[in-house]
Amino acid sequence: MSSSGLSRRAWLAATALGCGCAAARHAPQPANQSAEEAARERELFADLARDAKAPGFAPPPIGPDEHRARRARLAALLPSLGLDAFVCEPGPTLSYLSGVSWGRSERLFALCVLADGTSLWITPAFEAPKAKQKLAKAGIEDAALVEWHEHEYAFAPTSAELARRRIERIGFDPQLRLFAADGLASVHGRERCRIARDALLATRARKDAHELALMRRASELTQRAIAAAADTLEPGMNGAAVAARMRAAQQALGLTDVWVLALIGAAAAFPHGDHDEVRIGDGDVVLVDTGGALHGYQSDTTRTWVPFGAPHADVVRAWQTVRSAQQAAFEVVRPGVRCRDVDRAARAVIEAAGYGGGYAALTHRLGHGIGMEGHEDPYFDGGSEVELHSGMTLSDEPGIYLYGRFGIRLEDIVVVTDGGADHFGAWPRDWRSPRDVG
Repeated sequence: MSSSGLSRRAWLAATALGCGCAAARHAPQPANQSAEEAARERELFADLARDAKAPGFAPPPIGPDEHRARRARLAALLPSLGLDAFVCEPGPTLSYLSGVSWGRSERLFALCVLADGTSLWITPAFEAPKAKQKLAKAGIEDAALVEWHEHEYAFAPTSAELARRRIERIGFDPQLRLFAADGLASVHGRERCRIARDALLATRARKDAHELALMRRASELTQRAIAAAADTLEPGMNGAAVAARMRAAQQALGLTDVWVLALIGAAAAFPHGDHDEVRIGDGDVVLVDTGGALHGYQSDTTRTWVPFGAPHADVVRAWQTVRSAQQAAFEVVRPGVRCRDVDRAARAVIEAAGYGGGYAALTHRLGHGIGMEGHEDPYFDGGSEVELHSGMTLSDEPGIYLYGRFGIRLEDIVVVTDGGADHFGAWPRDWRSPRDVG
């Protein structure tokens, strides 16, 4: 039977965490989690783990046919971008285009997608057998390899093969390392090479239906985990203990690569954290910024609430202002709008509420793109000229940070649709709890 918030707390009281004694239940939690505590958390979230095993619980991963279609889509776009080829090395873009993973080292391994619809794989010659196995496992048969030997390096052999195929203009993945970009450009001709951010905005930034389904589910699971873990919090916990609960709940639901930032009270005024030894007391805000991966696609959700006691009226007012700013930004999102205008919409609400303009209270940009990376192009910042297009996914995360007092941030993922925008999961509803309803 699924545990409710009350039953989770009752379970805690019956375990060694509480041993029936209020003083023991509220004792400070250790910064380093013990094996015993980890076992308790697995039991605490056993209902989530059971649900995660149900058929159809999550969409399937991206398959070889989809990766093949992505390479074809990129190839078809290249001429309109003034390019004949696009080069990327191991990382999110290579995974997006092929499903292939490979460690980065001083020896260049890379994919080159050509405008004619074919691809080249650049590999050290001694790694060619391994590369063929990896590519075959990813459903890439009869791959064309450019093999280079240790004494010659990758650049001249690659440029020679590109010249043979009459490839002139090359676009580089923005994450291509400097030594690789410089090496290829020095041989192929610097005037014929450039960073191809526009290629990523036209491909990875615009998610298809399968990607959106994975991202939506990842966000829903993170929200569910936050709510479940919040039900287990006890006065006296520090940020590390809160983070451990949040991590355990998400892992129980099947998310991988889970990360958590948990801040309490005045520590929450530091957007990226400080003082994880602060402990929850009556009236303190708890800010949890967390996410994980579902088949390689990321979630990123922030909730701020007051789990115990009554907060100062200033906390409630700030929470409500942040929520209003988040909604105002969301309502601006639609195709054709520039990212900077969405940032300005949220900032205007915070300024109108008396918290100051510019970066006075909202000290960071409104948000960032998200997909196979937690942070990726495009970005909701005040200087961005990027126009939104259907399928783009971004975080909507305004905040108010009052140093020495408290910080409030709320974050949800929004997707640009043909007619406006949608969001994943449920909006935050109340400063008392992250358990979202409606």
